[in-house]
Amino acid sequence: MKPHKSDPSSPKRSAAIATPIIILLALALVSLYDMNFSNRYPYIDRTSSSSSSSSSLSPPPPPPPPSRGNIVRACNFTRGEWVPDVEAPYYTNLTCPFIDDHQNCMKFGKPNLEFLLWRWKPDGCDLPRFDAARFLEAMRGKSMAFVGDSLARNHFKSLLCILSKEAQPVEFQTTPEIDVTGRAVRRDYRYDIHGFNLSLFWSPFLVKANQSNATLGQWDLHLDTADPRWAAHVADFDYIVLSGTNWFLRPSVYREGGRVVGRNNAASSGGGAGGNVTELPVPGAVRAAFRTALGAIAAREAFRGTVVLRSVTPAHFENGEWNTGGDCVRTRPFRRGERSLGAVEAEYRAAQVDAVKEAEAAVRRNGGEVLLLDITEAMDLRPDGHPSRYGHPPGGSVEGSFVVDCLHWCLPGPIDLWNELLFQMLAARR
Repeated sequence: MKPHKSDPSSPKRSAAIATPIIILLALALVSLYDMNFSNRYPYIDRTSSSSSSSSSLSPPPPPPPPSRGNIVRACNFTRGEWVPDVEAPYYTNLTCPFIDDHQNCMKFGKPNLEFLLWRWKPDGCDLPRFDAARFLEAMRGKSMAFVGDSLARNHFKSLLCILSKEAQPVEFQTTPEIDVTGRAVRRDYRYDIHGFNLSLFWSPFLVKANQSNATLGQWDLHLDTADPRWAAHVADFDYIVLSGTNWFLRPSVYREGGRVVGRNNAASSGGGAGGNVTELPVPGAVRAAFRTALGAIAAREAFRGTVVLRSVTPAHFENGEWNTGGDCVRTRPFRRGERSLGAVEAEYRAAQVDAVKEAEAAVRRNGGEVLLLDITEAMDLRPDGHPSRYGHPPGGSVEGSFVVDCLHWCLPGPIDLWNELLFQMLAARR
């Protein structure tokens, strides 16, 4: 398109051309001002959503997308509902190289990708999108460790993927220690430009554990001794994210001070060391393990960072368990009130909350803090976000005869919420 030539002999034409240009420049300046102002002084939408009271089975109309980079300074993120999302996921299996096959639902053809079209809407505010550039800037010169089981790895990989649009880390080229389950005990990544180290520790019980009977899959858990494979490195980190409950259902004998003090009900079926010992409830062992893990951190005077305890995430097997034909085939979230949290998950979460409350004062004495990343209610409403049969090729399995996965989460998927919340807890406050 050729530019118009101005006619000096026609003042009216000049004014007609100049006026819209001036208006456009003014609008551009106002827009830039609004962007800078909103970044410095973000607002909180106090209007509560009313869609949870609707009896319609169809989702409400999509709300405006949350603004990027805002800080929400006063909001209970744990209560809310999932609402339709108009924005694309942060990444895909083609843009993120860190997705494990078991969570690569796109790669293995999960037939319905509607699970990607929802976002978490807390009561009384909007949850901003994750700002990768801002997160990395807040983490400059810092180090963070994720400690737990395969769901901790699921969470860790979600963070790597969300950050991958902004920067790619380099994994330390060291030979990792492999534990008896065949997993690497520790993996380390570094974002060189930001001087940010991100580490993952495999410690499914958080406490010292020895496999006492490989045939039965039975474990000895030393509930009063933190797993030294991660606990010895506490002082090296500014942030530690703890999680882990699912392995406590495996046959286990509990020890304190080296003595057997109990077992779970699974251990009794195998006889041996667990057969003649008093059965103790699993939530009690979970509480003891988190208490010990947090106590080990509090005992390190050199640790003045932040501990984040991530609460339990429910599984969604229906019409059977993982080994009896259960599956998760729903294609949309539950509405709030449509499902009640399971009794076991409620007990686990209560045990975790108690452990955090007990550890707060001790960690604070050294200048640190303990925070609860409470994702239990939000994730209980997402039966649609699991791999199901799409975490492996047809005819394959997740582990052994474990074919259907309704415990871990697709990447991308609802699990990315955990890092949106982590961003608000850690980076957005800086």
